[in-house]
Amino acid sequence: MVGKTVLVTGGNAGMGLATTIEMARRGAAVIMACRSRTRGEEALAEAKRQSGSDNIRLMLCDLASFDSVRAFAEEFAAGYPVLDVLINNAGVVALKRQLTADGYELDFGVNHLGHFLLTKLLLERLVAAEQGRIVVVASGAYKIGKLHLEDHTLSRGYNPAKAYARSKLANILFTRELAAQLRGTQVTVNAVHPGAVGTSIGVNRETGFGRSFLKLLSPFFLTPEQGADTAIWLAAAPELRGVTGEYYYRRKIQELSPRARDAAAAAQLWQWSLEHTGLLQ
Repeated sequence: MVGKTVLVTGGNAGMGLATTIEMARRGAAVIMACRSRTRGEEALAEAKRQSGSDNIRLMLCDLASFDSVRAFAEEFAAGYPVLDVLINNAGVVALKRQLTADGYELDFGVNHLGHFLLTKLLLERLVAAEQGRIVVVASGAYKIGKLHLEDHTLSRGYNPAKAYARSKLANILFTRELAAQLRGTQVTVNAVHPGAVGTSIGVNRETGFGRSFLKLLSPFFLTPEQGADTAIWLAAAPELRGVTGEYYYRRKIQELSPRARDAAAAAQLWQWSLEHTGLLQ
């Protein structure tokens, strides 16, 4: 990865931090896109210490705000003519219904819409790479997901599993539609299910609610390093140069459910996302 530029969303914790450290160890210039400056600076110091690399940079980006995503993309584009790898890793699980700054249900707004907008705004930099790669961290939870575009804030019958599964189905449909649109370019996009990883994804950052439950279950989880393995492989493996539009678990392509293979649903979600992120004017 020497000479390559890698952007990791949610690079300050869990799999994102593990990915940042490993990419830096391999010689890449890594940008950690994080929401919190305090947590980001702490993670930046740790990533430099563990990787032995000073070629890591923190940039602030709140995926729950379209304005923040746009400001980040503008700053990134001003400093980096080429982006070799984009790893859409950041994710949230809201234990109670919350809305983003733009009025979207939080899981869907961050896990799908924020990343959708970011990816679209950085596509020119990825196309400029010798072989650009996009890695989307999804989840096997997609299997119970439905899009609910008619009630995108999930104002009726909200529960955390419903919200998270919906966002992960959107991740996979986005991956497949983007791969189709990028055919003929040197950019590939693949999704990955990391497995059951012990991260802080369901822990409330303000109150700490959920931390003790997570600690209780930790012996049954993969480490962040184990969970990040396939995403790192998708980002770096030379043999995957032409592979696109796939969904992986433990470095193996997985067969998707019919709902996740629905090309019409993927096209509908794409158009809806363009409209709601303001990319169609």
